[in-house]
Amino acid sequence: MRKFVLAGLIMAACSLNTGCIVPIWSASPDLRVRQLIYASENYRHIPEIWSRIWFLDQPDFCTPYRTHGGVI
Repeated sequence: MRKFVLAGLIMAACSLNTGCIVPIWSASPDLRVRQLIYASENYRHIPEIWSRIWFLDQPDFCTPYRTHGGVI
């Protein structure tokens, strides 16, 4: 019984500290702002990458008019 209580206390202590041992952002406000700006700039490109992966930026071939794909 003592082992179960001790294991429960250790699991509770570990679950409360999850994410606090190694923080994602710096403690310095100047560095943290720079890191957040860089992260938000990277997140801005996600829709463009998504459309490139699924070829949504390519011309639609079901258009009623012909599209020339070569160099004129």
